[in-house]
Amino acid sequence: MDGEKNDDLEMKKIQSEDISKKEGEDEKSHGPKFGKRHGQMLIYFLLILIAYSIRVNLSVGIVAMTDPTASLNPNIPTYNWTDKSIVLSAFFWGYILPQIAAGWLANRYGPKWFLVGAMGVCSLAGLFLPTMAAQFGSRGVMAARALQGLSQGFIFPSIHNLLAKWVPPGERSRLGTFVYAAGPFGTVVSMLLTGLIASSWYGWPMVFYSFSGAGLAWCFLFSYYGCDGPSHHPTITKEEQFYIENSLGHAEHKPRMSTPWKKIFTSLPVWAIFLTQSGHNWGFWTLLTEIPAYMGHVMNFNIKSNSVLSALPYFVLWVMSFVFSYIADLFVNHNIFSIGVSRKVFNTIGLIVPAIALVFLGSTGEDEHNKAIALLVVAVGINSAIFCGFNVNHMDISPNHAGPLMGVTNGASNVCGIIAPLVVQLLVTDEKDPEQWKVIFYLTASIYAAASLIFVVFGSGEIQPWNDEEKNGKEKSEA
Repeated sequence: MDGEKNDDLEMKKIQSEDISKKEGEDEKSHGPKFGKRHGQMLIYFLLILIAYSIRVNLSVGIVAMTDPTASLNPNIPTYNWTDKSIVLSAFFWGYILPQIAAGWLANRYGPKWFLVGAMGVCSLAGLFLPTMAAQFGSRGVMAARALQGLSQGFIFPSIHNLLAKWVPPGERSRLGTFVYAAGPFGTVVSMLLTGLIASSWYGWPMVFYSFSGAGLAWCFLFSYYGCDGPSHHPTITKEEQFYIENSLGHAEHKPRMSTPWKKIFTSLPVWAIFLTQSGHNWGFWTLLTEIPAYMGHVMNFNIKSNSVLSALPYFVLWVMSFVFSYIADLFVNHNIFSIGVSRKVFNTIGLIVPAIALVFLGSTGEDEHNKAIALLVVAVGINSAIFCGFNVNHMDISPNHAGPLMGVTNGASNVCGIIAPLVVQLLVTDEKDPEQWKVIFYLTASIYAAASLIFVVFGSGEIQPWNDEEKNGKEKSEA
């Protein structure tokens, strides 16, 4: 009996050791379920959330800035501006300028302190925006917004650089989407809070003070907890660091590589990302900057209900982004789709479905409020599928140069963020005329469709030869 008991104990001990060993190997091959990379993603999420909140708060805020009845406080200043669409486009005047340099600098020197500086400058510009409006009118606001755009131009290339170092390919859709979906979530937060604050006794100036204060708080958070990569993190486990770097096919602390600019600018997959991103940005920023005007002047909603209804599509976008990202990673990890096919499928969903919704929106009458809201929800909400499409494709085709790539495509494509509101101002001379808005919706739908087709034909999910140009060249010379 004692012998049998000892045998059982020995067997259980062996089984326990086997389980522990298996769990250790599992952590090494798959990483911990919640590791340091997830903590970094949360900080990036907060950055994008605050950055987008600052970026879009003027879309609702400008309604209050030009409406004497918007606030409960009669002492809140308001202005009679006729160049509102130009004011809304001013952010992008600065935004497009630093993108390529930002991606290169982040790649060469690490993005941490560039991000801290960028958000710090952006927040300070927001704190002074009400003063600039009072002293210099709409041109003062344009200057403050252009400075905010200039500083935020460092954010996406730097974040792409960090994601390329921290996120394994099998988690790219989920974690990349989690971070970038903070944009629409920030849009929701910004629109809701902007409407509530602007209509309160504190009025629209408090909108800019609040979001700028949050931006400065983030700077302190990231200064303490942020890291340029797994090898820079002081408390990351060896298992998690190995899992991340091994899955990416390189050590994060490898020697710096020169950027193959000529190969990048002559690469069809890069041009596919750029043109698709341009088409998407045209539609996204047209809707984001002009939905409050459409809801207010065509659908006749007051500023409180306007901000809620304008935010609703972006809340749906945020929720749906997690649904699409989970499915996308599932398809890739179970070899149902290759990475390239997955990117094209979800990119097509994210652009074609919204295009169809916008066509129907163009034929919606001004008294069909529910139909218009439903179509806007579809047009904006299903657009979230692009987070699993072109939006993470830079990391697929060149993980080593994802930051500069994002700088190139994001900077150049956001010229559309300037042009789109100006086209709306040119074509919509009467904001209460639904026929003029119809032209805008049809135009946006056409651009979405063209962008989707370009990515299907020319996009790729394969790592490009120039990603490891120096390594490949060295191997050839040794051979």
